[in-house]
Amino acid sequence: MDDLMELIEAELFTDPGNDTVVRLPPRRFPGVLIQGDSLSIIRGDVAEIVEACAQGDVDDAHEAATLLLASIDELLDRYESSLKVHGIERPYAPRT
Repeated sequence: MDDLMELIEAELFTDPGNDTVVRLPPRRFPGVLIQGDSLSIIRGDVAEIVEACAQGDVDDAHEAATLLLASIDELLDRYESSLKVHGIERPYAPRT
């Protein structure tokens, strides 16, 4: 199915960008479209945490994990904001 490309209509909830909120049919809730280069950066951040853990460098691992968490929180903030604007409930419990 990797070579299958299909043109479809999708609902765009935010402006296009590196983290666009979009709903594809027949999904009930929108998702976040992350561009490949941005996904590669996230993967690099996780690899940095894994490497720091493997070396026993808890301080570096914690710092990298804190930055990654902040980035993911920004994505979730954008997602949740777009849901709210369009009157859609979150498909998960609030963050703690």
